[in-house]
Amino acid sequence: MNSSPLQSLQYGNWFKLICGASYQHLPAVRNLTFAYTLAGADCIDIAADPAVIAVAREAMVTASHWVESATVRGFPAVSQPLLMVSFNDGEDPHFRKAEFDSTACPSDCWRPCETVCPADAITFNDPVNPSSGGVRDPLCYGCGRCIPVCPSQIISTRSIVSTPENIAPLVLSAGVDAIEIHTQVGRVSDFKRLWYSVQPWINRLKLVAISCPDGGDLIDYLRTLYEIISPLPCPLIWQTDGRPMSGDIGAGTTTACLKLGQKVLAANLPGYVQLAGGTNHSTVAKLKSMGLLASSRPQNPSKLARPGVARVNLLKSRTVAGVAYGSYARVLLSPLLEKLESKYTPEPGSSPNNDVGLATTAQPSALTRLETNPELLWQTVSLAHSLVAQLKGFQSARG
Repeated sequence: MNSSPLQSLQYGNWFKLICGASYQHLPAVRNLTFAYTLAGADCIDIAADPAVIAVAREAMVTASHWVESATVRGFPAVSQPLLMVSFNDGEDPHFRKAEFDSTACPSDCWRPCETVCPADAITFNDPVNPSSGGVRDPLCYGCGRCIPVCPSQIISTRSIVSTPENIAPLVLSAGVDAIEIHTQVGRVSDFKRLWYSVQPWINRLKLVAISCPDGGDLIDYLRTLYEIISPLPCPLIWQTDGRPMSGDIGAGTTTACLKLGQKVLAANLPGYVQLAGGTNHSTVAKLKSMGLLASSRPQNPSKLARPGVARVNLLKSRTVAGVAYGSYARVLLSPLLEKLESKYTPEPGSSPNNDVGLATTAQPSALTRLETNPELLWQTVSLAHSLVAQLKGFQSARG
């Protein structure tokens, strides 16, 4: 039996899927949530977009009806993950979209932007309507890899900054369990602006996370943030964002997140430390080799959930509480999910009024739901499980 998400934090085997703070491709978000829920994820982190929240929540509920089938196939019984949304207090690479005018591209350009995009968000494939090419907005999650490779340097970005008036409705009415605030060193006043808009609703949340990359005076900055948010009625996670959105590039990208994780652990801040930014198939193995993963469960984990008790845990051991996987976790499953979507996506140049085609960029249709194709479903869950199992220590499933 898989532990509850909050117990996983205390056990040191917390697994979070990051769908992307600006990723809004609903069929993919829906199926990623469905697959990783059955695979044993503790948390699904998504964009603060009502449509994205709705499809993720629906995927979790639907997955709960497939637990028995998953157990028969050797996958662990799962608790429902926490649903987390991300906000930012200023400019942040996670909250941006690439954009350019594809008609301005030279005809002889070899289009390296299309090749380098990990989300297949750039397309030039419609010969009937060339002006429709460029960045497919819902698929772009802001990694920025297309910008430096563009020979004509015509790709730019637009940023999205969370506004306080948008936060309360999301937290109150959308069934959100947790929030994550993305910040950077030196943004105390911006952080306060965002935090004070969240504070009235904190008692409705099960978890708060703060994500911050490295920088000068990082630890002093994090201590200042802790003073601002204290006291908390729920657990706190420090997300150490080593090398943002890079886990799918190669094994070496995990080095930055490990180094930053060690730095924050050494500061012994109140709360849990969770890695992100460059995490991939090498992360858990390196954590184990460095002795940074907890090897045993606490003596009395039931204290974590006692009502009326502040659940901010002062971690005394120098171990991380868990790992968040973003681009690597998505790219791992993308060949199978794209195979499903391609069955019901119209060919380039076909009528834009095709209902099924519209569903692949707007609301997921019944045909693009993973469970409608059992063969792809269990292949996808098995692949997701292979990543979750590294951290959880589950036995291999049959798939």
